[in-house]
Amino acid sequence: MSGALEILLIVAAVVLIAFRLFRAQRIDGGRRPWLLPVILAVVALREPGLVDDAHPSVAVALILLNVLAGLLTGAAWAWTSRVWREEDGSLWSAGTKMAGAVWCGSILVRVALYGVGSALGTTQHTPVLLLGLAATFLARGLLLNRRAALLGPTYGEGSGTAKPARRYDRAARPKDRV
Repeated sequence: MSGALEILLIVAAVVLIAFRLFRAQRIDGGRRPWLLPVILAVVALREPGLVDDAHPSVAVALILLNVLAGLLTGAAWAWTSRVWREEDGSLWSAGTKMAGAVWCGSILVRVALYGVGSALGTTQHTPVLLLGLAATFLARGLLLNRRAALLGPTYGEGSGTAKPARRYDRAARPKDRV
């Protein structure tokens, strides 16, 4: 992959994630939270240059650290997101200011890992970033689905004689968090 295309891909990923971070998104029980991470991982593993041939042990250690940082970021992103149930029983999530801080911190961690790699003389290319993003999306998707499952159904959901669930305004929704 050319350098310009790599930069474009990275910028597009950051813009997409930043856009989706604070927007309310419906959590669909039938959705596959592992699908996008698998696609990203397959693309990353097919690209040449995943492991630096000159420093393979350092490169593998940095890849593992990048994936670990991705898993931790995804988990923190999911825990700092609001999860609520609407009156119709649908589940929703949205990032908070803290989720934005987590995301900014993850960018700093990734920049630091690239700096460490450069200081140790190894090169890291786009596949390393894609594996880290795959780990982030996997952890976030699985944990958000788990948190949503813990909310349980609303009173009378599906019975036809339901009292609607209480509707919370944005300021009151954090009480509804799991």
